[in-house]
Amino acid sequence: MTSTNGWTAPGFEGVRTAFDANFQRGDEAGAAFSAYYKGQKVVDLWGGIADEATEAPWQEDTLALVFSTTKGMTAIAANQLIGQGDLELEAPAAQYWPGFEAAGKDAVTVEHLLSHQAGLEWIDNAGDLTLHQVLGWDAVIQALEQQAPRYTPGTQHGYHALTYGWLVGELVRRTSGKTVGGYVQEHFADPLGLDLWIGLPDSQQSRVANLITGPGGVTGEFDPEDPIMKMLAPFLAPDGVLTKALAGGLTCFGDPDVWNSNELRAAEIPAANGVCDARSLARLYAACVSEVDGVRLLSSDQIDDAVTQRTTGPNSVLLNMDVQFGLGFMLRSSMIVLGRPRSFGHFGAGGSVGWADPDAELAVGYTMNKMAIGLAGDQRSFTLVNACYDALG
Repeated sequence: MTSTNGWTAPGFEGVRTAFDANFQRGDEAGAAFSAYYKGQKVVDLWGGIADEATEAPWQEDTLALVFSTTKGMTAIAANQLIGQGDLELEAPAAQYWPGFEAAGKDAVTVEHLLSHQAGLEWIDNAGDLTLHQVLGWDAVIQALEQQAPRYTPGTQHGYHALTYGWLVGELVRRTSGKTVGGYVQEHFADPLGLDLWIGLPDSQQSRVANLITGPGGVTGEFDPEDPIMKMLAPFLAPDGVLTKALAGGLTCFGDPDVWNSNELRAAEIPAANGVCDARSLARLYAACVSEVDGVRLLSSDQIDDAVTQRTTGPNSVLLNMDVQFGLGFMLRSSMIVLGRPRSFGHFGAGGSVGWADPDAELAVGYTMNKMAIGLAGDQRSFTLVNACYDALG
């Protein structure tokens, strides 16, 4: 039986019980969960294995690649710049990014990019870009400049699974003078003492857990006879919208091993390759809704703006489901019933999540290495978060 390490504050013992139950059901290989309440850490748990091949244990300082949970980090950066007046929501993105207006994108606004309404979910003619080119940033930016929207921006929304990071990241770079990874280190990680990176240094590579993919994993194989998979087949076909969006129109991510590579983790893909531990995710979101050791990342007014729902109707990429967005953040909906009405954050493929509730002043972070099917969370994280609410009464 896997032993759970770490601690919980008095009253939060039920979170440890829920964490243990995830392992007892066989849902986990290795994982960590942390929570902050009113700016103070109240849960810090970890357990299991970090490497399936060697059975190396998940340590207190084990890191994990968190896929789209990275988008929340990028969104916090953009929302800071909006609050400072460096970005204006209604302004054309081309105002900050000359060249972006090509191919009918002159009316695409900053708000469209942040809320997945730009119609740029993938790049049509980028399949021949090598992994080296993609990880080098500029080639993708140039391809996005030439890409035409697949619908009139602002008329619908579709999940920009990979392109979100380059689109919003380029706005961050052009307005702050720093890459998203550099911005995150200077404005979030260093002031808060976080083990969190977009662009992992070589010195930290040995700490990263190896992802375990399989049926339903983001790089694994789906069972074609599964009834649910049959229903989703049009989206998951080679030319399906979800398949194309998850890869961004790029073929270089087709090899499952690439997501466990040092080369990929060292690059900056601000939609998909953040690396961190659970306590840093929780602390990051805690500093958005509370003061944490004297640091507050977003004001109450900025939070109000960030969690205002900008999208309506079904998401045209995420299986036409009710997944709604504010300014870069996933919001509570009929699909994501988590926390109180103004709760916000982001899930990552496989199950990771960073999430906060500004009204409860609760923030959580969850990392794992056993990939599950969910793009918007799964039972593991939901039970852990709900156990935190049970502790709050």
